[in-house]
Formats: sequence, structure tokens, C-alpha cells
Amino acid sequence: MDHFLYRDGQLMAEDVPLARIADEVGTPVYVYSAATLLRHFQLFDEALGDMPHLVCFAMKSLSNIAVLKLLGDAGAGMDVVSEGEYRRARAAGVPGDRIVFSGVGKTRAEMRTALEGGIRQFNVESEPEMFALDEVARSLGMVAPITVRVNPDVDAKTHAKISTGKKEDKFGIPISRAREVYKTAAGLKGLKVVGIDVHIGSQLTELAPFEAAYLKVAELTETLRADGHDITRLDLGGGLGIPYTRSNEAPPLPVEYGALIQKCVGHLGCEVEIEPGRLISGNAGVLLSRVIYNKSGEGRDFLIIDGAMNDLIRPAMYEAHHDIIPVMEAEPGVEPTPYDIVGPICESGDTFAKQRLMPPVKEGELIAFRSAGAYGAVMSSEYNSRLMVPEVLVQGDQFAVIRPRPTYEEMISRDKVPSWL
Repeated sequence: MDHFLYRDGQLMAEDVPLARIADEVGTPVYVYSAATLLRHFQLFDEALGDMPHLVCFAMKSLSNIAVLKLLGDAGAGMDVVSEGEYRRARAAGVPGDRIVFSGVGKTRAEMRTALEGGIRQFNVESEPEMFALDEVARSLGMVAPITVRVNPDVDAKTHAKISTGKKEDKFGIPISRAREVYKTAAGLKGLKVVGIDVHIGSQLTELAPFEAAYLKVAELTETLRADGHDITRLDLGGGLGIPYTRSNEAPPLPVEYGALIQKCVGHLGCEVEIEPGRLISGNAGVLLSRVIYNKSGEGRDFLIIDGAMNDLIRPAMYEAHHDIIPVMEAEPGVEPTPYDIVGPICESGDTFAKQRLMPPVKEGELIAFRSAGAYGAVMSSEYNSRLMVPEVLVQGDQFAVIRPRPTYEEMISRDKVPSWL
């Protein structure tokens, strides 16, 4: 569900007309619904019921501090993958004991920052990282809580670029080597083993891959306990997908996902951590753009818009689909027109959709990309020296700019010319 609906012929974000935001802030612009973000977080929290748990928002999907504060104040933890994300989470008021640090390339400086600032656990991805973390923790006179991320060799049946749980992927250690790696970890004085971590990919649309991975984790938990390890937490990752079109079959619901977790690992008495990102933020955001030109080509029509691949790179990078709709609702019975919807960047890859059926759209009119809250603004850039896209948060009948669009002067002033030129 989301809170972007037509009312009296115009698309609204909760109780705010999107056209009003476009007029006051300009386009392109990301708009997020606070009600949708909170509702989706609550669905996961409720899905885990009485099981001891923490829902950690995967903030790589959407890392604006205002959004993090909104979710953190509601009780969410944060899953971070860099020092920058860690610092954003802390700046949003999220306490260290609700932050887990994931990622394959944590540096010693990042480890030190998190240990000094407070951390729930490090999800360790390799033996070299484990030795480095032990060294840093001992140098600080501290003990770092860790899980070890195991790679269960499960095909998540998702896009190759967002699959993380097969043996050829770069993430985690082979589950077949888990016993020896945990034995090594237990002998390092700067580390305290607290659990097991697994994450098999993103945008999963069925539960079977989760079940296969979680059953392997359950078996490993009992094996490691028999070896003498105190396994009290299971970090089960995220990855539950969202419907990017209104017509395709809906992915599993959080309540079904929660029931699967209970079935697979509920008997172990562990605290469960999950790290949803896309399902919390994806349908909570839209990208607004304005049509610059309606161009007739050889056998096709183009909508040339002011949004570009630097603002929303998913279609160019992943061949991803986003529903695209007019901000002013079409009259009933209007015949749709096929458009190629493209941006102004000088690359053929700056194409959002080909031969997409839409109501006729004129120059100057607004369109909205649905399901753009996840991996939209966070992956944006200034390619072609285009200004960074701004972000807006809506709550009820009010909205605020939570990342302003910079000026050209601000963008250019970041470059420094050496004195010898």
C-alpha cells in the first residue's frame, strides 16, 4: 500500500497535491510519504510478533536523515554498510545498540568509529576482516560483538546484480567452513561471537529461497551450539521484494515472511534481526518530473522529461520497471498513447521506458515515477553536471524539503583549481 492517490483529479501525497510541491520546489524532485514509511515498518514489526526481534532498516535504500529519524523514533534499528551511513544513523538519533554494521569492505577506521560510537554488532564477512576487527578492538581495550555472515549457496532467483547468497558471490564465508571460522573467532580476545548472519539478495518475490537459507542457518545454529558457541542472535537479512507494477503478481506479505521465520528458526530461542529496505521505502516515494518536449519521431513519440538517469538510475542499470503516471488524472475513456520516455542526458541509456502506454501528455505537464523511494535518491549523481535532485517529506497536509537542490555556484565551487594553473 502507499499514500499516493488521485483525489479530485490530481495525484496527492497524503493530503498534499504533488503539483504544489513541483511548483514550489521544482522538478525533478523525490517525494516521500511518512505514513507509508511508518506503516511498512510496522508491518514487519508486527509480523515477528512475540519473538524477540529488531527490525533494522537497510538504509542503503534511502539514507536521508529525516527519514532515518522518522523510523528510528518509531523503534527501528539501522543496517549500515559504511562509516557515512553509520554517522547518518547516529545524527538521526539512532542509538548505537540498534545499529548493525554490514558490508564486505569495512576499513579499520570504520571499525574504530563504530566501536567508539557504539554498535550492536559487526556482521563479519571474511577471516581477514575478523582479524582486523580483533586488532582494532584490542587496541581500544574493547570487545567487538560479531556475527559471521555465512553464504548458504542459495539462488535467490533475482537480478544477477543484486544476488548475494550464491557461492560465486563476494559476500560471506562458505557455510561449509563455518565451524572452523567460528572456532577461530572464539579464540580472538577482541571479539565476542553473538550469532549468525545471512543475506541472500534483494527484490525476492517468493519465499522458497528464504526458507532454504533459513533452514541451513537453523541447522548451523544447533551445530555451533554443540561446539560450545553461545549463539543468541540470528541476523536473517532483508530482500523481500515489492510490486513495481500494478498488474504483476504481488510478492509475499511481511506477515507471511514473519510466519516463515517463526517456522524455520522460532524453536531456537534466538533474538531475530531482519534488515528490510526496499519494502519499507520503495513504495513510500515517487519521483516527480516535468515534460520538456513531446517529440514525434520515426514511427514513435518521445516524452523528453527533465528527470534523467542521474536522478533515477535503476532503469538504466537494472532494466528496472517503474509505473509512470500523469499527475493530473486522465479523463475516463481517454485512449492511451505509446511513448518512449527519455531524459536529457546525451546517452541512449537515458531511457526510462519504451513504448509505454500512457494517457496523452503535453509539454509542461507533470508525471510521477511510482515505487521510487528505494535506490533512487541514494544512487543519484551530478552526471552531465546536473544539479543533485532534492528530496521532500510529506506528513499529512504538510511537507518539508529534507535535501535542497544545490545552486550551480555551490556545485561548481566544490572544484578547486591548483595555484599552478
